[in-house]
Formats: sequence, C-alpha cells, structure tokens
Amino acid sequence: MRVLITGAKGQLGSEIKDLASDYENLECIFTDLPELDICDIEALNTFIIDQHINTVINCAAYTEVEQAEVNPKLAKQLNTKLVLNLVNALEKVNGKLVHISTDYVFDGNHSYPYKESDPVSPISVYGKTKRAGELVVLNSSIEAIVIRTSWLYSAYSNNFVKSMLRLGNEKESLKVVCDQMGTPTYAKDLARICLDILSNENSTNISRKRSLYHYSNEGVASWYDFATTIMKISNIDCKVIPIETKDYPTKAKRPMYSVLDKSKIKSDFKITIPHWKDSLAYCINKINQNP
Repeated sequence: MRVLITGAKGQLGSEIKDLASDYENLECIFTDLPELDICDIEALNTFIIDQHINTVINCAAYTEVEQAEVNPKLAKQLNTKLVLNLVNALEKVNGKLVHISTDYVFDGNHSYPYKESDPVSPISVYGKTKRAGELVVLNSSIEAIVIRTSWLYSAYSNNFVKSMLRLGNEKESLKVVCDQMGTPTYAKDLARICLDILSNENSTNISRKRSLYHYSNEGVASWYDFATTIMKISNIDCKVIPIETKDYPTKAKRPMYSVLDKSKIKSDFKITIPHWKDSLAYCINKINQNP
C-alpha cells in the first residue's frame, strides 16, 4: 500500500514519519509545502497518479483556533476545500482516506463523553470548517475513516506542552484555565492507531466505506490539570494559578467540555489506549532528550 501523508511537517505527520519504518507493508510518502500544494487540484491529481498513491492520511489542517476567527477564508480553504480536493483525487484512483478531525465540532454543553452519534454544533470558525471537512468525507463515495481527536501535542512543532515548558522556565507563575475539560492526546499514540488501521486491513472497518471514530488518550483533565502535570513531571518550580474562562477572554469560543467516548474505536480495532499522564511523561522525556 502506497500511503501519502499530507501535512508531514506538523505534529501528527512527524510522529507518523518516526513510526513508519515499523510497518513494512506500508510505503509512506511524506509531503508538505512547498513540495506539494494539495490546494492545487491539478498538482494533487498528477502527484497521486504519478506516485501510484492509493491511500492518504490527511494531517494537513489550519489549527490556529484564534486566527481562524480573523481569517475564516483561509481556515475554510485548508479545513474544507483542501479535503474536497483529496476526496476528488482519490475518487479517480479508487483510493482510501484517513482524515483527522477535532473535538471542536461539539459545543461542549455535555457533561458526559461525546459519542460519534451525538449531534454536533461547533461554536468557532475552526470547529465549523473542520465539521464541513468531515461532511465532505462522510458524504463522498470513497472508502474513508474520520478520526476526531482532542488537545493534540507532541515533541514536534508548537503546542501547549512545549509552551508550558518554555513559560514555566521563564516565569514564577502562570494563569491557566481550569473550567474547560477534555483529554490531552499524544500525537504519537494517534499516529500509531492510524498506521495500525491501514496495516491490518483484515481487522478494520475501512472496508465498510465511511466510518467515524473518536480517539484521544484515556482520562479527563482541565487545561489547569494539564499544565500542573507538565510542571510536576518536568520538576519545574512554576506556580500554576487556576482561572475561569471568563477571566481569559479569547476571540474564539471553545467547548467547556469535550471529552470523547472511545468505546467504538477500542471495540472495532481491539486496542488499548494509554492514559494521558503516561503518554505525557513519555513525550516530555523525549523533548528533554532532544531539546
């Protein structure tokens, strides 16, 4: 299987690249700007045909939640129209797609973990454009899986963990929101499940045309819990002060509760998911080894 990984320089794409050699039956081709602009449909079609691509893991997205509010056109281009390009290109070669989406498709009014069947109601431009991208995939004719995830971080690129490590070493105290609940997700864990799904097709649902799954690490946390755990694991002497969302105004509204129910993906693929604290410790150790 020849697998194109889009957005290969980002968090998830980089983690997939680290793991790819473990999957001998997958021949992974990693692309990002400027090598391939998947917003250019002609260039994308040519690349997929010339490189004999039959599967794509789409890691490309506009993930700047705040900036999406001031630049909705770009967010739509990268989170929706780009996905349509991939779907159209894969239709021509009878290809498959693994597409990554987000917990931000929910409004956060639940008090229990969201199932795949729960109604969506995004409250930000980012969430709305990602939901539109989901619909492009789910309403297509290709074989595809959409995986929603949450609070993604890794040893690569910019993310909450790396920001907290930097700020924790620079400041005596930090204020972090304590009333938004979700689950941190280590991109390496998500990368592995993406590759496992494609590698072992006999146990997958990708052959059932289009499926929707939730994946995050196990457990529940607030951003405050996340930050304090980062400091504790790293032995950083920085006081983390809990504040409420109303005391930290932002352009984009965020779900107050976006914990994902992972029963479906665990049952269908017979997987065990690590707890977020265990994966966080592993990631921080990796960051410290390769600053």
